[in-house]
Amino acid sequence: METIRRFFQAPAGSFFLFGPRGTGKTTFLNQAFPDALRIDLLSPAEHRSYLARPERLEDLIAANPAKNALVIDEVQKAPGLLDVVHKMMDLHPALRFIMTGSSSRKLKRVGVDLLAGRAIPTVMHPFLASELGNRFVLADNLKLGMVPLVLDAREPGRTLAGYVSIYLKEEVQEESLARNFGNFARFLEAMAFSHASVLNASEVARECEINRKTVEGYLAILEDLLLGFRLPIFSRRAKRILIQHAKFYYFDCGVFRSVRPMGPLDRSEEAEGAALEGLLAQHLKAWVDYRDKRDGLYFWRTKSGLEVDFVVYGEDTFAAIEVKNRRRVDSKDTRSLREFASDYPEAETRLLYRGKERIEVAGVLCIPCEEFLAALHPGRPLV
Repeated sequence: METIRRFFQAPAGSFFLFGPRGTGKTTFLNQAFPDALRIDLLSPAEHRSYLARPERLEDLIAANPAKNALVIDEVQKAPGLLDVVHKMMDLHPALRFIMTGSSSRKLKRVGVDLLAGRAIPTVMHPFLASELGNRFVLADNLKLGMVPLVLDAREPGRTLAGYVSIYLKEEVQEESLARNFGNFARFLEAMAFSHASVLNASEVARECEINRKTVEGYLAILEDLLLGFRLPIFSRRAKRILIQHAKFYYFDCGVFRSVRPMGPLDRSEEAEGAALEGLLAQHLKAWVDYRDKRDGLYFWRTKSGLEVDFVVYGEDTFAAIEVKNRRRVDSKDTRSLREFASDYPEAETRLLYRGKERIEVAGVLCIPCEEFLAALHPGRPLV
């Protein structure tokens, strides 16, 4: 695949660039900072060297005084480097320090706060449909997802199948993040049935035959590895009794499809519907993060069962979005949006569906999913 321009904008100073493996962090930095000094901690030799003696970074900087940027790939593999980076920031204020990471767990342990205010945390997401342009095909990407590593592979299907197992081996098993690796692997499968659903940790614990506290620990690992995220309930100025549990999503719909087991009793429509909602979730999360305007992504669900899949709320955005995996919609499909609008008349309401035309149903604008995704750009309004 030829180089695709990403919407991510690098901050002017030093920054952390987080993101799951294969989302294009290194590719982006190679293009944006071609002359930077580089430390690749995925290289076994460099990893051993800097793990044993982080002070080597001082020697590297001293030997290259003309360089104005330093990139450290997968900094969580040698977190001791952060102490040296902190020191070097004081001694070399003109040098930009750019650190990538696919796991925040070790960095939390030593404290990213060590560089608070000196290195801005940012995130690189999978591709957006608008980044791919005419390469985006909804039916195909619902199966393969949007991870650049997968889409750029000669055999995307096989690469996707191996993605999670490689991630598990390198990040979970080798770092001993979970005491029982088999339990964690079963937990990943069980969580696939919670994708795009309200999360009930007790039910997941029963399914995996482990205790609830262990599930909460595994969830924290999943989020620290950036493989999944939780969506909180939108409760601002609530006029109804709302549920309290969050919804869960894998970070990419293709990864979800590769983790979710399918058998004779499983309906493919259910998996595709969850994948479609997940695809919208990952796009909206990327849109929020890339804009850097303190927007928040939520969902809305009442005790009586009314639900709106996504609520985006921020300084210049208030939108409620419902997703339907069907080609025709009627007034029943817009009920939750209409109820939400009666509580929040300031909100824009949109229903996204698999049809081909923009239509209005019971006062709600219904937009084809492909059209909405193709137009989604962090530099433009959401709706």
